[in-house]
Amino acid sequence: MSRYRPPQTPGSRFITAEGHARLKAELERLWRVERPQVTQAVSEAAAQGDRSENAEYTYGKRRLREIDRRVRFLRQRLDGMVVVERPPSDAQRVFFGAWVTLEAEDRRELRVRIVGPDEFDAAPGYISMDAPLARALLGKRLDDEVIVHAPEGQRSYAIVGVDYPR
Repeated sequence: MSRYRPPQTPGSRFITAEGHARLKAELERLWRVERPQVTQAVSEAAAQGDRSENAEYTYGKRRLREIDRRVRFLRQRLDGMVVVERPPSDAQRVFFGAWVTLEAEDRRELRVRIVGPDEFDAAPGYISMDAPLARALLGKRLDDEVIVHAPEGQRSYAIVGVDYPR
């Protein structure tokens, strides 16, 4: 058995303007605020002497590696992003960035926003455009019926509302 793992396929490259701003703010905070603070703490811990038994030094170095890894990821990811800022010309169809109101077979309503894979955990109701529900919704119109094949079974929804943030 080898340690080889095939490379993961990157998620979709689309992102909303709000998601892009949030990722840029995280990058700035990590690079300009958090990293200098941790670097200073590691420097002070190193000045205390024996580094092999210095927990502050060890954990500070580990935190620096975590910060650097996240900064590298954010820089690479932000470079290739396509920021979707304008709503589509046909506001009755479901495209990236849309808030979609769905009605299930049992008359319960569900409201979701289709966003990129880097921002779907930012707020309740956000779903990744790579999710089964979002893939089923993309390109559909108001009043269309959508059948979603999910791991827990097949579900049917009717699209009762589509709107785009201004």
